Amino acid sequence: MHNFNTSDISNFYRSLEPDVKQATINWRVYHLVIKGVLERKGRGVYKIGRTTIFVPYLDNKTESIYKKILSEFPYSIVCVWDTSLLNEFTLHISNRHFTLIEVDKDSIEFVFYSLREKFNPVFLKPNNSILEQYVFNSNTPLIVKPLISEAPLQSISNINTITIEKILVDLCCDEDLFPFYQGSEKKRIFNEAYAKYTVNNNKLLRYASRRGRKEEIKQLINQIKIDQI
Repeated sequence: MHNFNTSDISNFYRSLEPDVKQATINWRVYHLVIKGVLERKGRGVYKIGRTTIFVPYLDNKTESIYKKILSEFPYSIVCVWDTSLLNEFTLHISNRHFTLIEVDKDSIEFVFYSLREKFNPVFLKPNNSILEQYVFNSNTPLIVKPLISEAPLQSISNINTITIEKILVDLCCDEDLFPFYQGSEKKRIFNEAYAKYTVNNNKLLRYASRRGRKEEIKQLINQIKIDQI
């Protein structure tokens, strides 16, 4: 659906009311967003329709992992999610999935050793060789890896987990971790994500910038003809 910006909205209102103040227009836009008449796509960018937030499914295992970590390390910053949720966006359903536990660097080793007491197998920052030889051949493994600072997260039922923006950026940046979701499958995931959910491009590109892949991801979005930037 076609996007429009704040200037477009202002021009529309002024075509009807030439003397309308910008503050009044801003107030109207705010309430249109609240009511769901407008959907905010980024800073000053909107489209008609309701905001549809991606809410990942968190199973009992994911909840158990998160609660264990927070009970032992209450000041840690943690993000937990299972890669099986990617099947919603792919053409081919993959049985190779794992639980990702992303933790701030100060806590990562403590969390790893704690999880090993209850879960098996658990891998700490596995390299490409370990991924191919062991992780991808294990039954529902856990991977503990560093959490990028200021990564876009959300809280679901008091569990810190992933957002759609983080998923899309991580697929591009962690190719060794997601080899089954590259090439045409990655483009399909981007297409499906944008078609089904509201993706905040400012948030996505800010995170992509922190990971040093902003321009590449902008090009990918342009290549698949998603008119969202």
